[in-house]
Amino acid sequence: MRSLNDLITRHLRSIEMVGVLMRIFSFSLVSWLGPQSPFLFVWAFNTVDAIMLSWCAILKKDTAYTVLNIFWIGVGIIGILRSLDLLH
Repeated sequence: MRSLNDLITRHLRSIEMVGVLMRIFSFSLVSWLGPQSPFLFVWAFNTVDAIMLSWCAILKKDTAYTVLNIFWIGVGIIGILRSLDLLH
């Protein structure tokens, strides 16, 4: 685990930028397509970016962004479950 954290720390800024661009893309897709959006894809994609950004925030010891992005992981899981019609 330590070597993975070291790798992420070395590429932190790039990983954060990719995560932010992923989030912008996923919510732009919903904004543009509305009800025709591929919601399962959007929520899965959003959850992956939230995991990436949470991990970066934890390594940076940034409490505010850690809380925000862990919240988005929860929102993403709920979105995935709703997209699969497993949660009403």
